[in-house]
Amino acid sequence: MNFRPSLFISAVALALTSLGANRLMAANVIVGACPGSSYATISAAVAASLAGSTIRICPGADPEQVVIKKPLTLVGITIAGSQNPVVQAPAGGVVANTTQLYNISPPIHSPVAAQILVMDTASVNISNIAVDGAKNGIASCALDVVGIYYRNASGAIANVVVKNQALATALNGCQSGEGIYIESGYGTSGQSVVEVAGSSVHGYQKNGITADGSNTNVEVQNNFVTGQGPTTGAAENGIQFSDGAFGSIKGNTVLDNIYSGPTYGASGILIYSAQGAVITNNSIGSSQLPIATVSDPSFPTAHNPNGTSDRTTINNNEITNTAYGDGIDACSNSNTINGNLIVNALTSGIHLDSLCGGTGKNNTVSSNVVNESCAGILQGGSPNSISSNTSFNVQSAILAGDACVSSRASINSTAALGTAATVQLLPSRR
Repeated sequence: MNFRPSLFISAVALALTSLGANRLMAANVIVGACPGSSYATISAAVAASLAGSTIRICPGADPEQVVIKKPLTLVGITIAGSQNPVVQAPAGGVVANTTQLYNISPPIHSPVAAQILVMDTASVNISNIAVDGAKNGIASCALDVVGIYYRNASGAIANVVVKNQALATALNGCQSGEGIYIESGYGTSGQSVVEVAGSSVHGYQKNGITADGSNTNVEVQNNFVTGQGPTTGAAENGIQFSDGAFGSIKGNTVLDNIYSGPTYGASGILIYSAQGAVITNNSIGSSQLPIATVSDPSFPTAHNPNGTSDRTTINNNEITNTAYGDGIDACSNSNTINGNLIVNALTSGIHLDSLCGGTGKNNTVSSNVVNESCAGILQGGSPNSISSNTSFNVQSAILAGDACVSSRASINSTAALGTAATVQLLPSRR
């Protein structure tokens, strides 16, 4: 073969020139009704912008659904002292624009109507905006409304408000309505590595912040997550890691996740068939089960074939006003539970729960403080390492078994709301 150096060098030079031009064109653009704006909608700016561009969003309402499939930064900007760009539902309501990766037969929530959908890409950063799901128009359990959905996608979410992802109040029992949903895996080659920080998530029907799937690595830090309080809409979870997702949950405030219907229960922080999560320095209040780790062998993943939620670190959290069940329910094994303050837990401060199939074993429980509960530590499984814990105003400091009948049960409507021993926690993907 005749090799012609001059042609090869020219081709390389042309390629580099094109690459340099693309980089130069990746720039800042402005969306909305403010000086210098180039686009009327976020979607138009996304379509026109090259990978790596920054889209600056003016104050005001943006009634649209946004789909992002390339690296971009979306950031709200301040104009004349106002900083409140809001992505709202379009006038006709939201429509399905993707499907969940999780698949069961028959499918329950496969179609998803995401207000901001990020899929099959990396380096998508969203900050300083609100996403409001009010008036979403969904009147069926068959469609799941999500505020921000990272699907096989990575990036960062910071200083956002995600609110009102809920269906009509008459649709009780619909497992739909997530604020922020991050999902990857399930046989796909994609992954999600996402940080969620400094954000407010509230008004959701099902979950506030969810990390799901075996290729999902999420850091959830310094967020404010608030459920609807006692509701029959769905068994809420403030923050959920499930089906092999891993990462950390640090410094968050999680409140008001209570399901008032029968059978199922709500949680502040739920680790479901996901190993190795780190839960530290959170404040959880007014929740049915503030922190729960649940092993479920019926939902194995490639990285977690036994469906366990073992080796969770639960340290230095403050749990208050838990008048419906256990403060910490460890329905898994080999967890580290240290330095937590638990006040007013109806059943127990810490439950080493054997009810998830041979669970409640090989846990290290130390230096926790429990004030006002039926049992300080309820030990359903064994052996465990239990030391240097302090209990006040409890019927039993350490009690063997999975049940403790509180003298306060009659005044806390426990029969209606359920306890750790009687309710089943329900993650969002079921």
